[in-house]
Parts: sequence; C-alpha cells; structure tokens
Amino acid sequence: MVAFKSLLVGLLSASATVVNALPSAPLAGESANLNVLQERQLSNPSSGCGKSAFSSGTKSVNVNGKNRQFIVRVPNNYNANRSYKLIFAFHWVGGTMNDISSGGSDRELWSYYGMQRNAGESAILVAPQGLNNGWGNSGGEDIAFVDAMITHIESALCVDKRQRFSLGFSYGGAMTFSIACSRANEFRGIAVIGGGQLSGCSGGNDPIAYLGIHGISDGTLNVGGGRGLRDRFVKNNGCASTNAPEPKQGSRTHIKTVFNGCKTGYPVTWIPFDGGHYPGAVDNGPESGAKSWVPGEIWSFFTQPQLSS
Repeated sequence: MVAFKSLLVGLLSASATVVNALPSAPLAGESANLNVLQERQLSNPSSGCGKSAFSSGTKSVNVNGKNRQFIVRVPNNYNANRSYKLIFAFHWVGGTMNDISSGGSDRELWSYYGMQRNAGESAILVAPQGLNNGWGNSGGEDIAFVDAMITHIESALCVDKRQRFSLGFSYGGAMTFSIACSRANEFRGIAVIGGGQLSGCSGGNDPIAYLGIHGISDGTLNVGGGRGLRDRFVKNNGCASTNAPEPKQGSRTHIKTVFNGCKTGYPVTWIPFDGGHYPGAVDNGPESGAKSWVPGEIWSFFTQPQLSS
C-alpha cells in the first residue's frame, strides 16, 4: 500500500480550513423479447452509446484553463450497445491516479479500491488526478473537473446515466462527499472511506445513496467527523433514528448498520471498524487491499436492487 498518512497530516496542519451478447438472429416470435432486452441494456443511455469507443488509458480535459488528467478503464468485453455503470475512484492526499488504477502492491486485486475485481468487466472505471495530488476544490474547480470528465466519457462510451457512482479514501473520501453535496442528482450513490469535510459541501440538501466506512481509532480524520458526514444524509434521505453500534477497541472487527426508514432508493449504511486511518480493513488481521472486506461491501451497496433505476 502507498504511504500517505504523513502527507495528509501535513496538509491538515497547513490548512485550517455482461455482456449480454444479444442474439444476432432471434428465433421466430422472439423479436418482442429482444426489443425489451435491448431497452434494458440501454437504460438512460449516454450519447456515446452505439459509437466507436476510445480505448483504456490516460485522458485529459481542459477545466478553467488547466489541463486535468484521468485514467479510464474500459471493460475488456465492451459493447457499445449496452449501457454501463460509471464509477469514479478518488485518490488520497499525496496519492495519484496511477496508484488507484494500478492497485499498488496488491495490483489488480485492489485496483480502483477493488472495484475492478468486483465489477468483473461490468463497469467503466475512472481514476482522476488531483491538483498537487489533493482535492482542495478551490472555487469548485474539482467539481467542474468531474462535470468535464462525465461529458468527455459519456460522449464516447455507453453509460447508464442513472448509474454513476463515486468512492474514495481520506482526501478522496472528502471529494466524494463533496460530489454527494453538489451532484446528488447526477450520481446514484457514493462510498466514503475515512473521509472528512475537506473539499467543501456546496448544497448538501438532496438525497443520495450513502455508504460510510471509518476506523474508530482514526487519528487523522476522526470517526466523529465521519458520523457527521453520515448524519447529513441520514437526514436528507429521510431515514429514521437507528441504533448504529460500533466495535470495541481491540475487537478487530467491523459492524454494519443499515439505517431504517430511508426513502426507497436512498439507503444509508454505516460500517465502523476497529482500526485507524486506512482503506483496506481486514478483520483479525493487518490492513490488506487484497484481503479486505471493504471492496465487497462497496460493490454490494452499489449493486443493490433499489439502486438499479
């Protein structure tokens, strides 16, 4: 795993602030069923559907006069006539888009915080690069970057516009939280791992599916702050007051709470774990992206039936 904690501490101290292969020749009487299948595959399609796609790799867009870069991973079995999930994965302070896309020492098992492994070629994955390896979002410039990436990607690739998601750890979690605040109507759900309110929260009054994961002994971004991020969307999503227990120090476990009474399509889930400021929590073991339960929980959250439309 890439070292980052010392860089984040320094920053904080310096700033107060499937392919369903469609049958090529349907049998007699199957045309109606085929049409239904095609409609399902192209639910809420972007303008890039049916077009020649660009390949995986580093892309760039100009945002307010600045050249901004990001890595896109297109599924190996990409089908321009099927709309895909679009998942953004934001790096931590001092991290890079290459750290996210490569998976570091855990390689493909941890690429895009494990989303590459869990998606199994069913999603388009994006690793944006922050300015100065962070997500200060000065004047909303990083949110503008997100908007520009969406336009660029969706004009060339087939995306289900109701299936955009974001996740990130630490500063990347803060950027994901900022997206939840200002782009809740554009994204279907988010996952914040060990995050804080470092990238702003413009708006912040609309509902969005929210998953929070946080170490109870996090000495960099305190778990109390993580609870505060969560509670904003407990309120926005109309959830009922719910007991959300946290594991005891020394238990080396995690506890998952799904909040009650949330608006349909806007769940809130909270998973505190006995550990510190890191993304790849493992019960009864050292941190490991390859062995962590975190990617599976995020993928399960993003793919639950109530988020499918």
